[in-house]
Amino acid sequence: MSDKYDVVVIGAGPAGYVAAIKAAQEGLKTACVEQWQDADGKVVLGGTCCNIGCIPSKALLDSSQKYAEAKGSFSLHGISVGELGIDVPAMHARKNQVVSQLTGGIAGLFKHNGVTSIAGTGKVLSGAKVEVTDAQGQVSVLEAANIIIAAGSVPVSIPPAPVDNEFIVDSTGALELDSVPERLGVIGAGVIGLELGSVWARLGADVVLIEALDEFLPMMDVQIAREAAKIFKKQGLDIRLGARVTSAEVIDGKVKVTYSSAEGDAVEQFDRLIVAVGRKPRSEGLFATDSGVSLDERGFIYVNEHCETEAPHVYAVGDVVRGPMLAHKGSEEGVMVVERIMGKQAQMNYDCIPSVIYTHPEVAAVGKTEQELKAEGVDYKAGVFPFAASGRALAANDSDGMVKIIADAETDRILGCHVVGPSAADLVQQVVIAMEFGSSAEDLALTVFGHPTLSEAVHEAALAVDGHAIHIANRKKRG
Repeated sequence: MSDKYDVVVIGAGPAGYVAAIKAAQEGLKTACVEQWQDADGKVVLGGTCCNIGCIPSKALLDSSQKYAEAKGSFSLHGISVGELGIDVPAMHARKNQVVSQLTGGIAGLFKHNGVTSIAGTGKVLSGAKVEVTDAQGQVSVLEAANIIIAAGSVPVSIPPAPVDNEFIVDSTGALELDSVPERLGVIGAGVIGLELGSVWARLGADVVLIEALDEFLPMMDVQIAREAAKIFKKQGLDIRLGARVTSAEVIDGKVKVTYSSAEGDAVEQFDRLIVAVGRKPRSEGLFATDSGVSLDERGFIYVNEHCETEAPHVYAVGDVVRGPMLAHKGSEEGVMVVERIMGKQAQMNYDCIPSVIYTHPEVAAVGKTEQELKAEGVDYKAGVFPFAASGRALAANDSDGMVKIIADAETDRILGCHVVGPSAADLVQQVVIAMEFGSSAEDLALTVFGHPTLSEAVHEAALAVDGHAIHIANRKKRG
C-alpha cells in the first residue's frame, strides 16, 4: 500500500470522519489517522462525540427522562405502574449498544467510500507530511497533498479538584457511574454540567451545581437563561452562582468540597464530584517545530475564515480552531475544506450555527442575543410566545418555556431565535433555515404551520415581533 495520499485527516470525530468521507466521495485518495483503539487494538471511530460525549450522554438523558416521567407524570395521563426501579447497568448497556451501532456504522461508511483507516497518533511535519506513531511505538510517515487536522478537544482540569476517576470524575467518568449517588456535586453549570447533572438528578440524586460565574448561561439570551434557571431550580437542581471551588479532597469515601462566594467560604460533602468546567483543544504534540502551523495562547490552531492554517495545504477544523466547540460546526467545516480543496468557492455561515443544551426542557439558540445587539447598538424588535399558550404543549403536559425571535427593527430580517422548551433543538432549526435564506420575521409570520404542533410557537413568536400574535395578548409596539 502506498503511503502517498491526496488527503490525510488527523482525527476521526465528527469533523474528521465527515471530512474523510467527503474527500473520498470526491474521488480523493484519503486516509484518516485515529489514536483511539479498543482492547483488541482495533481503531475506534467517532471521536469524543460518539464514544464519550454527545451520543452516550443523550442516551442517558433519554433513559433518565423516561424514568422521571414514569415516576412523576404518568399518573396525570391515567397510567399507573407497579413498583418503579432503575437498573443502572442495564441503562449503561443500552448506551453502549447505541455507541457501538453508530461507531460501527462509521467504520462501514469508511469501507464503502474507500477511506483508509490508520491506527496511531498523528503529527504534522514540514512539507505536508504526517508522522504516525502506533500503539507499539512504531513510526511511519505519510505523504499528503493536503492535511486536515481534526484532533478534537479534551476536558479542562482544575488544580483544586484533581480527577481520580473514582470519587472525582470528569465528563467521561460521569457517564460511567455504576450507581446513583445520594448526593452529587458538579463543578460548572454550563452545557456539560447541566446535562450530566440532569441525568443523575432525574434518577434520584441530590445535585448541587457550583458555578464560578455570577451569571447563569451568559452565552444565552438573558431572558431565556433566566427562564431556564427557574425551570431547572423547580426540577430540584441546586445552582450556586459566583461560587469558586478552592479545594476538593476525598475523606472516608466522601468528597469534601470547599468554595468561596460573596457570602464567604462554604463546605459541602458529596458522594461523587463531577468536574465539568469546559474543554480545551487537543493540540499538544500535534506539530513538529518546523510544521509552519501556529497556535494561539490557549492552544487553538490559527486559521482564517476558510480553515486554512499558515502552512500551505494544511487545514484545521472543529474543536481545535476558533468558535464554539460543536460537532455540527466541525462537520460542516470539514465539508467546506474538502470542497475548497476541489476548487469550489465554499464558505461557512458562522452566523447560523445553532447551539443546544439537551436538558428537559431543551435550551437552544441561533444568532444574536438581546444583550449582544444592545452592546452593538443595533435597533431591534423581539417577539415572545410561551408554551403555556400552546395547545400541543399543554396536551403533552410539557408547557414550560418560550420561543423568542429577534429581528432588525428596520429591515425585519431575523437576527436570532432563542428557545427554552419542548423540542427546542428542532424548533430552532426551523429558524436556522429561515435565517440562512435571509428571511424576515414577516416571512415566518406568513408561513402556514400545522395544527396542533409545537412549531406553532415559532409562528406565534414571529407574529409577536410586530405585535400580531393571535393566541396571546400582544405587547404595545414601541414608538
